[in-house]
Amino acid sequence: MMEAYRYQDEKSDKFWRIEFSGTALAVNYGKTGTIGKYQIKEFDSEEACEKEARRLTNSKLKKGYRVFGEFDPDKRLYLDDEEIGLHPLTSHPKFRTHFMDELYYDCGDEEAPFGSDEGSDTLAQIGEDIRKSKTFDFAAFPKKLVETYWGMTYIPIADLSREAVEQLAKSDEMNMTQSDMVTYATAFAQIKITGRVDADLKVAAMNAIKRIEITAGVLGWSKTGEPSEVARQMIRDLEQFQEE
Repeated sequence: MMEAYRYQDEKSDKFWRIEFSGTALAVNYGKTGTIGKYQIKEFDSEEACEKEARRLTNSKLKKGYRVFGEFDPDKRLYLDDEEIGLHPLTSHPKFRTHFMDELYYDCGDEEAPFGSDEGSDTLAQIGEDIRKSKTFDFAAFPKKLVETYWGMTYIPIADLSREAVEQLAKSDEMNMTQSDMVTYATAFAQIKITGRVDADLKVAAMNAIKRIEITAGVLGWSKTGEPSEVARQMIRDLEQFQEE
C-alpha cells in the first residue's frame, strides 16, 4: 500500500508519503519538489505494521495534509535510509519488480552490486551527489568517482579478449578491478534510484562484469574458470531489464 499527501499554507509546501509491505513501513517526506528524507521501520507482525501506518496517516490528516493526487511514484528518486541501508521500499518500483533476488540487497557478497566496499561506496556517493545536482550524469560517474574522488586511474573496457585482460591484470589489476566494480555498481544504482539506465552505461556494466570474471580466471580466483552464478544472473537481469 502506498499513499501520498501534501500540506500547503502561506508559509510551507511539503509532502509526506507512506508505503508498507509485510512487516516493513517506509515514509518519505520533505519540501514538495525535493527528494526528501526516507525512513524505514520494521515491525514484529504485518498487523502491527498496518496499524502504525494508519496511525501515522490519521495524524497527518489531522494536521491538514490532503491526498496528493499528482504524486507519481515512478518519477521519484529513491534513496536508502542511512541507518537501515539497502531495502526494497527505498528502491524504485521498477528495480523492485525486476531485480527480485536477495543479492541486490546483499551488503556482504563481494560480487553483489553493493556488497563490496567499492559497490557500497559507489551507491553512497551517488546518493550524496544526486542531492546536490539536478543534472547528475550517471554514465560519467564511474570515471569521476575513481579519478576525482579516489585519485586512482579509471580503466574503461576496450578489449575483452583473455590476452588483453591478462596483460592488464599483470600491469594494473587493482585499477582495472575497481573500475569494473564501480561501473556495474553505478548501473544498478541508477536503476535502483531512478528506474532507468543509460544505454551506454548498461553495456559498460555488463562488460565490466565479464571482465571481472575473465580476471578471476586469469588470476586463479575462480576454481572452475567459468563465470560465477552471481555474475551470470547480474548480466542476465541487466540484459532483460526494460524501462517501459
